[in-house]
Amino acid sequence: MSGLLDLLNSPMGKQLISGVAGQTGQPESKTADVLSMAMPLLLGAMKKNVSSPQGAEGLMSALSSKHDGSILDDLGGLFGGGLDESVLSDGAGILGHVFGNKQPQIENALSQKSGLDAGAVANILKIAAPIVMGFLGKQKAQSNVSDAGGMNTLLGSMLGGQPQQNQSLITTLLDADGDGSVLDDVAGMVMGGGQKKSGLGGLLGGLFGK
Repeated sequence: MSGLLDLLNSPMGKQLISGVAGQTGQPESKTADVLSMAMPLLLGAMKKNVSSPQGAEGLMSALSSKHDGSILDDLGGLFGGGLDESVLSDGAGILGHVFGNKQPQIENALSQKSGLDAGAVANILKIAAPIVMGFLGKQKAQSNVSDAGGMNTLLGSMLGGQPQQNQSLITTLLDADGDGSVLDDVAGMVMGGGQKKSGLGGLLGGLFGK
C-alpha cells in the first residue's frame, strides 16, 4: 500500500512537485512544503467525510468515475502545455466539498507556515486536489474497495507511515472542539499555535521527518 510519503518521494512525486511549481511560478522547495502539509489534510478531511453514509457514497462514486486515477498516467502531459482550466475548476470543487467553509482558514495557515502568499497556496491546492483524488482512485481500484469501511481503512493506511497515535491525532485535530465540523481550528493546528503545538509539531515531524 503506497502512503503519501512514498508518493511525494517517488519519481512521480518529484514530477508533481516540479509541475505544480512551474504552473504556479513558485519555488519547488516551498511547493513541496505546501504539498507535504496539504495532502494529509486533504486525506484526513476525506476520512472524516467518509464517516457519514452520504459522504462515503459521494466519495466512492467520484472515485469510480471521474477520479479513477487516469490523471496520474501522464503527469508530464498534464503539466506540459499548461494546465487545462477544467482541472483547476475540478480542484476548486473538491476543495469546497472537502474543506467547506474552513478553506480560507486552511489556505491562510499554510501560507503562514510556508511563507507563500495565500493566493499561491490556493493555486497549489487546486492542482493537488484532483491528483490526490486520482491517487486515491488508483489505490481504491487496486485494493478492490467497495464500501465505506474499506474506504476508511484505505485512507487510514495512506495516512500511514507514522505511529498509530499520530493517525488518531490527525482525526482529533481535524475536529479540535469535537463539534463534528471538518478541520476545526486548523489554522491553530497547522501553525502549531496555542496548546496544540506539541501535538502538531510531533505530527508533522512524524509525517515528514522534519
